[in-house]
Amino acid sequence: MRFWFRFAICAPAVLLGVALGGCAPDQGQTDEEKEPHFVLGQSRVNAMDYSGAIDAFEQSLEANPQSAAAHFELGWLYEEKASDPAAAIYHYERYLKSNPNAGNAALIAQHIDACKQQLAAAVLGLPSSSAAQQQLEKLAEQNRELQQQVDQLQDTVKQWNAYYQSELAARSNAPPQNNSVAQQTTSPLPDDISVQPTATPDSTQSKPVPAPKPAKPRTHTVVAGETAAGIARKSGVKLSALETANPGMNPSRIRVGQVLNLPPP
Repeated sequence: MRFWFRFAICAPAVLLGVALGGCAPDQGQTDEEKEPHFVLGQSRVNAMDYSGAIDAFEQSLEANPQSAAAHFELGWLYEEKASDPAAAIYHYERYLKSNPNAGNAALIAQHIDACKQQLAAAVLGLPSSSAAQQQLEKLAEQNRELQQQVDQLQDTVKQWNAYYQSELAARSNAPPQNNSVAQQTTSPLPDDISVQPTATPDSTQSKPVPAPKPAKPRTHTVVAGETAAGIARKSGVKLSALETANPGMNPSRIRVGQVLNLPPP
Protein backbone atom coordinates (compact mmCIF):
# COMPACT_ATOMS: atom_id res chain seq x y z
CA MET A 1 0.00 0.00 0.00
CA ARG A 2 2.81 2.39 0.75
CA PHE A 3 4.29 1.84 -2.75
CA TRP A 4 1.12 2.81 -4.51
CA PHE A 5 0.68 5.79 -2.24
CA ARG A 6 4.13 7.12 -3.09
CA PHE A 7 3.61 6.44 -6.80
CA ALA A 8 0.36 8.42 -6.77
CA ILE A 9 2.13 11.38 -5.20
CA CYS A 10 5.33 11.36 -7.32
CA ALA A 11 3.88 10.58 -10.73
CA PRO A 12 2.21 14.00 -11.30
CA ALA A 13 5.43 15.75 -10.30
CA VAL A 14 7.49 13.69 -12.75
CA LEU A 15 5.04 14.34 -15.59
CA LEU A 16 5.04 18.09 -14.82
CA GLY A 17 8.84 18.17 -14.93
CA VAL A 18 8.91 16.43 -18.31
CA ALA A 19 6.33 18.84 -19.71
CA LEU A 20 8.24 21.89 -18.52
CA GLY A 21 11.50 20.51 -19.93
CA GLY A 22 9.93 20.04 -23.35
CA CYS A 23 8.70 23.63 -23.45
CA ALA A 24 12.11 25.22 -22.98
CA PRO A 25 13.07 26.51 -26.49
CA ASP A 26 16.83 26.91 -25.93
CA GLN A 27 17.52 23.88 -23.83
CA GLY A 28 18.07 21.54 -26.81
CA GLN A 29 20.48 23.86 -28.58
CA THR A 30 22.39 24.48 -25.38
CA ASP A 31 22.74 20.77 -24.80
CA GLU A 32 23.94 20.28 -28.39
CA GLU A 33 26.71 22.83 -27.93
CA LYS A 34 27.79 21.15 -24.69
CA GLU A 35 28.32 17.78 -26.40
CA PRO A 36 32.06 16.92 -26.06
CA HIS A 37 32.72 16.40 -29.77
CA PHE A 38 30.95 19.69 -30.56
CA VAL A 39 33.12 21.52 -28.02
CA LEU A 40 36.20 19.88 -29.57
CA GLY A 41 35.09 20.99 -33.03
CA GLN A 42 34.76 24.60 -31.89
CA SER A 43 38.22 24.55 -30.34
CA ARG A 44 39.67 23.21 -33.60
CA VAL A 45 37.93 25.95 -35.56
CA ASN A 46 39.53 28.52 -33.26
CA ALA A 47 42.89 26.83 -33.93
CA MET A 48 42.17 26.96 -37.72
CA ASP A 49 42.28 23.16 -37.89
CA TYR A 50 39.27 23.02 -40.19
CA SER A 51 39.76 19.41 -41.29
CA GLY A 52 39.92 18.29 -37.66
CA ALA A 53 36.90 20.46 -36.86
CA ILE A 54 34.89 18.70 -39.58
CA ASP A 55 35.81 15.32 -38.10
CA ALA A 56 34.79 16.47 -34.61
CA PHE A 57 31.40 17.83 -35.73
CA GLU A 58 30.74 14.63 -37.72
CA GLN A 59 31.39 12.66 -34.53
CA SER A 60 29.01 15.01 -32.73
CA LEU A 61 26.33 14.08 -35.25
CA GLU A 62 27.02 10.41 -34.64
CA ALA A 63 26.31 11.03 -30.97
CA ASN A 64 23.24 13.19 -31.75
CA PRO A 65 21.99 12.95 -35.39
CA GLN A 66 19.41 15.69 -34.70
CA SER A 67 22.00 18.29 -33.64
CA ALA A 68 21.06 21.42 -35.58
CA ALA A 69 24.15 23.23 -34.25
CA ALA A 70 26.49 20.54 -35.62
CA HIS A 71 24.76 20.63 -39.02
CA PHE A 72 25.18 24.41 -39.13
CA GLU A 73 28.88 24.25 -38.31
CA LEU A 74 29.47 21.54 -40.92
CA GLY A 75 27.49 23.53 -43.51
CA TRP A 76 29.69 26.60 -43.39
CA LEU A 77 32.90 24.54 -43.01
CA TYR A 78 32.13 22.53 -46.16
CA GLU A 79 31.18 25.69 -48.02
CA GLU A 80 33.98 28.03 -46.96
CA LYS A 81 36.88 25.77 -45.99
CA ALA A 82 36.44 22.42 -47.79
CA SER A 83 34.98 23.72 -51.10
CA ASP A 84 32.38 20.96 -51.09
CA PRO A 85 29.08 22.63 -52.06
CA ALA A 86 27.15 19.34 -52.18
CA ALA A 87 28.00 18.51 -48.56
CA ALA A 88 27.29 22.11 -47.53
CA ILE A 89 23.83 21.96 -49.10
CA TYR A 90 23.06 18.71 -47.25
CA HIS A 91 24.02 20.05 -43.81
CA TYR A 92 22.36 23.46 -44.38
CA GLU A 93 19.09 21.74 -45.31
CA ARG A 94 19.33 19.40 -42.31
CA TYR A 95 19.94 22.45 -40.12
CA LEU A 96 16.76 24.13 -41.38
CA LYS A 97 14.81 20.90 -40.99
CA SER A 98 16.02 20.45 -37.42
CA ASN A 99 15.50 24.13 -36.59
CA PRO A 100 12.59 25.37 -38.77
CA ASN A 101 12.13 28.56 -36.74
CA ALA A 102 15.77 29.64 -37.02
CA GLY A 103 16.21 33.40 -37.16
CA ASN A 104 18.85 33.06 -39.92
CA ALA A 105 16.72 30.83 -42.17
CA ALA A 106 16.65 33.40 -45.01
CA LEU A 107 20.45 33.77 -44.91
CA ILE A 108 20.93 29.99 -44.90
CA ALA A 109 18.62 29.74 -47.94
CA GLN A 110 20.86 32.23 -49.77
CA HIS A 111 23.91 30.13 -48.96
CA ILE A 112 22.12 27.03 -50.27
CA ASP A 113 21.38 28.82 -53.57
CA ALA A 114 25.01 29.92 -53.89
CA CYS A 115 26.21 26.35 -53.29
CA LYS A 116 23.79 25.06 -55.93
CA GLN A 117 25.19 27.54 -58.44
CA GLN A 118 28.74 26.42 -57.67
CA LEU A 119 27.70 22.79 -58.05
CA ALA A 120 25.96 23.48 -61.38
CA ALA A 121 28.99 25.36 -62.70
CA ALA A 122 31.26 22.45 -61.80
CA VAL A 123 28.96 19.83 -63.36
CA LEU A 124 27.98 21.73 -66.53
CA GLY A 125 31.35 23.41 -67.07
CA LEU A 126 29.92 26.93 -67.06
CA PRO A 127 32.46 29.74 -67.53
CA SER A 128 33.53 31.79 -64.57
CA SER A 129 32.42 35.37 -64.19
CA SER A 130 35.77 36.70 -65.45
CA ALA A 131 35.70 34.42 -68.52
CA ALA A 132 32.11 35.42 -69.24
CA GLN A 133 33.07 39.10 -68.95
CA GLN A 134 35.91 38.59 -71.44
CA GLN A 135 33.54 36.90 -73.86
CA LEU A 136 31.07 39.77 -73.54
CA GLU A 137 33.82 42.31 -74.22
CA LYS A 138 34.95 40.33 -77.28
CA LEU A 139 31.40 40.17 -78.60
CA ALA A 140 30.96 43.90 -78.01
CA GLU A 141 34.16 44.63 -79.97
CA GLN A 142 33.01 42.43 -82.85
CA ASN A 143 29.65 44.19 -82.80
CA ARG A 144 31.35 47.59 -83.08
CA GLU A 145 33.45 46.39 -86.02
CA LEU A 146 30.38 45.01 -87.77
CA GLN A 147 28.54 48.28 -87.19
CA GLN A 148 31.42 50.22 -88.75
CA GLN A 149 31.32 47.94 -91.80
CA VAL A 150 27.57 48.43 -92.09
CA ASP A 151 28.02 52.21 -91.94
CA GLN A 152 30.67 52.08 -94.67
CA LEU A 153 28.44 49.96 -96.87
CA GLN A 154 25.54 52.35 -96.35
CA ASP A 155 27.75 55.31 -97.36
CA THR A 156 28.85 53.44 -100.48
CA VAL A 157 25.24 52.70 -101.42
CA LYS A 158 24.33 56.36 -100.95
CA GLN A 159 27.19 57.45 -103.22
CA TRP A 160 26.12 55.00 -105.91
CA ASN A 161 22.51 56.16 -105.66
CA ALA A 162 23.60 59.80 -106.04
CA TYR A 163 25.79 58.90 -109.03
CA TYR A 164 22.97 56.95 -110.65
CA GLN A 165 20.50 59.81 -110.18
CA SER A 166 22.97 62.31 -111.62
CA GLU A 167 23.51 60.09 -114.68
CA LEU A 168 19.78 59.86 -115.25
CA ALA A 169 19.38 63.62 -114.92
CA ALA A 170 22.29 64.30 -117.32
CA ARG A 171 20.86 61.96 -119.96
CA SER A 172 17.37 63.42 -119.71
CA ASN A 173 18.70 67.03 -120.06
CA ALA A 174 21.20 66.31 -122.85
CA PRO A 175 20.28 68.09 -126.21
CA PRO A 176 19.78 65.93 -129.31
CA GLN A 177 22.90 65.49 -131.44
CA ASN A 178 22.99 67.43 -134.76
CA ASN A 179 25.81 67.79 -137.33
CA SER A 180 24.74 71.32 -138.31
CA VAL A 181 26.17 74.18 -136.34
CA ALA A 182 23.58 75.86 -134.20
CA GLN A 183 22.93 79.44 -135.31
CA GLN A 184 23.26 82.17 -132.78
CA THR A 185 19.80 83.62 -132.26
CA THR A 186 20.80 86.77 -130.46
CA SER A 187 23.60 89.20 -131.05
CA PRO A 188 25.98 89.65 -128.19
CA LEU A 189 25.83 92.95 -126.38
CA PRO A 190 28.98 95.01 -126.14
CA ASP A 191 29.48 93.94 -122.59
CA ASP A 192 29.23 90.33 -123.66
CA ILE A 193 31.95 90.59 -126.30
CA SER A 194 35.26 89.34 -125.11
CA VAL A 195 38.43 88.43 -126.91
CA GLN A 196 38.65 84.65 -127.24
CA PRO A 197 42.04 83.01 -127.68
CA THR A 198 42.66 81.56 -131.11
CA ALA A 199 42.30 77.84 -131.10
CA THR A 200 45.27 75.93 -132.38
CA PRO A 201 45.32 72.37 -133.68
CA ASP A 202 47.28 71.31 -130.60
CA SER A 203 44.95 72.97 -128.12
CA THR A 204 42.87 70.53 -126.09
CA GLN A 205 39.24 71.10 -125.27
CA SER A 206 38.01 70.56 -121.78
CA LYS A 207 36.10 67.35 -121.40
CA PRO A 208 33.81 66.32 -118.61
CA VAL A 209 35.51 64.23 -115.97
CA PRO A 210 34.08 60.72 -116.16
CA ALA A 211 32.50 59.33 -113.03
CA PRO A 212 34.67 56.92 -111.09
CA LYS A 213 34.04 53.33 -111.97
CA PRO A 214 33.12 51.03 -109.14
CA ALA A 215 36.06 49.11 -107.78
CA LYS A 216 36.04 45.47 -108.69
CA PRO A 217 35.56 43.17 -105.72
CA ARG A 218 38.83 41.74 -104.51
CA THR A 219 39.23 38.00 -104.16
CA HIS A 220 41.96 35.66 -103.07
CA THR A 221 42.51 32.03 -103.95
CA VAL A 222 43.83 29.97 -101.05
CA VAL A 223 47.14 28.23 -101.66
CA ALA A 224 48.87 25.55 -99.63
CA GLY A 225 50.17 26.66 -96.24
CA GLU A 226 47.93 29.73 -95.93
CA THR A 227 45.64 30.46 -92.99
CA ALA A 228 42.65 32.77 -92.69
CA ALA A 229 44.52 34.99 -90.22
CA GLY A 230 47.54 35.20 -92.54
CA ILE A 231 45.37 36.08 -95.56
CA ALA A 232 43.61 38.81 -93.54
CA ARG A 233 46.97 40.21 -92.40
CA LYS A 234 48.44 40.26 -95.93
CA SER A 235 45.28 41.85 -97.32
CA GLY A 236 45.30 44.60 -94.69
CA VAL A 237 41.95 43.66 -93.16
CA LYS A 238 40.82 42.21 -89.89
CA LEU A 239 39.98 38.56 -89.52
CA SER A 240 36.45 39.41 -88.36
CA ALA A 241 35.93 41.52 -91.54
CA LEU A 242 37.17 38.60 -93.68
CA GLU A 243 34.68 36.29 -91.94
CA THR A 244 31.85 38.80 -92.57
CA ALA A 245 32.72 39.00 -96.28
CA ASN A 246 32.66 35.19 -96.51
CA PRO A 247 29.54 33.88 -94.71
CA GLY A 248 29.82 30.26 -93.80
CA MET A 249 33.61 30.26 -93.89
CA ASN A 250 35.33 28.31 -91.12
CA PRO A 251 38.63 30.14 -90.45
CA SER A 252 40.24 26.98 -89.14
CA ARG A 253 39.20 24.85 -92.15
CA ILE A 254 39.92 26.78 -95.32
CA ARG A 255 40.98 24.58 -98.20
CA VAL A 256 43.43 25.01 -101.07
CA GLY A 257 41.76 26.51 -104.12
CA GLN A 258 38.98 28.16 -102.11
CA VAL A 259 38.17 31.66 -103.40
CA LEU A 260 37.68 34.20 -100.61
CA ASN A 261 36.09 37.64 -100.94
CA LEU A 262 38.35 40.38 -99.56
CA PRO A 263 36.58 43.33 -97.90
CA PRO A 264 37.84 46.86 -98.53
CA PRO A 265 40.93 47.64 -96.41
